[in-house]
This record gives sequence, structure tokens and C-alpha cells, in this order.
Amino acid sequence: MFARITALTLLCSAGSSPAANYDPLTAEVPEVHTLDLIIRDDARKRSLPVLLYLPASGKPAPVVIFSHGLGGSRHGSSYLGKHWAKRGYAAVFVQHPGSDQSVWADTPPRERMNALKKAAGSQDYLLRVKDIPRLIDQLTEWNAEEAHPLYGKLELNRIGMSGHSFGAVTTQAVSGQSAANGRISSRDPRIKATCAFSPSIPRTGTPEEAFKTVDIPWLLMTGTEDDSMIGGAGAASRLKVYPALPAGRKYELVLYKAEHAAFTERSLPGDQESRNPNHHRAVLALSTAFWDACLKDDPAALEWLNGDGPRTALEQQDRWQHK
Repeated sequence: MFARITALTLLCSAGSSPAANYDPLTAEVPEVHTLDLIIRDDARKRSLPVLLYLPASGKPAPVVIFSHGLGGSRHGSSYLGKHWAKRGYAAVFVQHPGSDQSVWADTPPRERMNALKKAAGSQDYLLRVKDIPRLIDQLTEWNAEEAHPLYGKLELNRIGMSGHSFGAVTTQAVSGQSAANGRISSRDPRIKATCAFSPSIPRTGTPEEAFKTVDIPWLLMTGTEDDSMIGGAGAASRLKVYPALPAGRKYELVLYKAEHAAFTERSLPGDQESRNPNHHRAVLALSTAFWDACLKDDPAALEWLNGDGPRTALEQQDRWQHK
């Protein structure tokens, strides 16, 4: 009798683990709405197109901002926006004029590379960094405006920041990375967690100096073949970000044979590898669990993320670590 009771107790204890039934790939809401808006920044004479993916539940939702890569637009990486919205997030995809698709769309093919290199410079970097606080300010205004479609729909005390490539550089800057040996920071304290796809080390100074002040959760995603044709960032350099981060809810995923375009929905010049469908599955699973743990304070998500959960979404040669 004692043996039966002990076995039953152990079985119930195992089943009561918060992560036992957690699945970041299931949809929590059946439908997603989209909303296309323009943010006016009169002080800088700049307009920012934004595309929002909104859960149809109508409840106030935590916010995840996404910044596109060089030459991209708010319509890129829609697989992320749709899934995050199905998980109960308001996903806000911002377009950065000057380093968006306009750089190449109206440029003769022979001039596109030079145009892209110019758009990847410090001028557009600073424009991007200032776009994010303006975006959050405008979301705050719309959320309080009774006549606006976003009225009461956003939990602005729960904001995550994300981006790919140049968008990751933008994300890092507003989420705690510093410059000039820690003396200059563009951090926006309203951002509570960060997910950077294809992160980069600083062009000057050391990673240790740049990232030592990062005190919020960061998730980094890169690939073993994550090289960029512009900017000089390569797969090896991207792996130097994680070791330079202070411990405390810091995570890194390295997808085997994932190229720079693996985190997007379009191919890029120079791609060599065929698409691996599991890469997007892994990206969705781990990013969602990260948002759930850090923006929703979900204990099941945190246990899944810090335990064996990620391996259920990864392939054998993918690398995952946290500290």
C-alpha cells in the first residue's frame, strides 16, 4: 500500500510541473487582426509606417515591437507577427524610412549595393534609434484616446523589443547596449525584454564594455552561417555578444546551417543553404516562451525555457544555452 501511495504521489508531482502542459506553438486566440498606421514625428520631419498584428480577443495585450533589417519593411517577417498575436501579444512592426525597401526599390541594380552600404551608416542608425521612443510615445497616446482603434488594447508596462540584422542593432541600442566605454546610452527604460535576431558586436570598443550594463532579459538568435554582405558582421562575430552579457535571464540559440536570411521570409543574395522548415518552428517556439516568461511572468514558460523545453523544438546540432 505504501509503495502504491508513493508511486502515485511521484506521478502527481511530475504531472503538476508548470511546464508539463506548456506549448509555445499553440494558438491562444483563433484570429488575428491587422492595422496599418502612420506615426508623424513633426520634430524630425519624419513619418513612420507601422503594421500591427492584434489578437482578436480584444483584451489589453503586452506589446512586442519589431524592427526590420536593412532594405526591409514593416511587412517582412510576418510569420513572427502573426504567431505572436495568436499568443496574445500586440506585435508592432515599424518601418524605418531611409534604411527600408526604398533604398533599393527605385535604385538601378548596379547602384543598389552602394546605396545599401550608405543606408547602413551612422546617420540612419541614429534615426532608427530615435524612432523607437517616438513609436512608444505614440502608442501611449493612441492607447489613451477613446476614439482610436487601439484604445485600451495595449499593456504598455509590458513592452518587448525585437529586430533582425540592422533591426537587431537598433534593438540592442534601445535595450541596454552602451557606447564610448559605457558613457553613452540610448536605452529606453520602458522596454522590459529583448529578442535580437542576428545580433552584432559594436564597431568600436569591446563587447564587454558595450554590454556590461544590460540588466534586462535578452534572447539572441543566430546561425552557424549567419554572415552579412553589408557591415562586415559574420557568424563568428555574432557569437561574441552572448559571452559579454552579464548573467541573469540571458539566452542564446545558434541554429545549425542557418544563414542570415533564415530568420526572415525571403532569400538574400549569396544564400547557399536550402531552407530548413524547422528553423522557423524553433524561432517561434523559443521567442514565444521568452516573451511569455518575461512579459507575462508565466512560470510554466520560464520553467520550459530554463529546462528541457527548448530541445523539443530544436534539432540535434542546434546549440542552446542560458545564464
